[in-house]
Amino acid sequence: MSETTHADHPPGHEPDDAGHGHAGHDERGDHDEHRDHAEKLGPIDWRAWGAGLLGVGAGVVVAACLFLSTSL
Repeated sequence: MSETTHADHPPGHEPDDAGHGHAGHDERGDHDEHRDHAEKLGPIDWRAWGAGLLGVGAGVVVAACLFLSTSL
């Protein structure tokens, strides 16, 4: 998150009454460093994915038990 305050804006980028800079995002071009899609993602966290799948499986079992108990 940006730590920029209203007093820290460079000349020509002072915010308007709504808090937005006068130049739009397309005009400024200061987000180009985030558009590099050639970056590799980090390694897959298999433990986290396993825990997530285990939680989904447990939820399905609970939902099935609730369905069976209310349909009898």
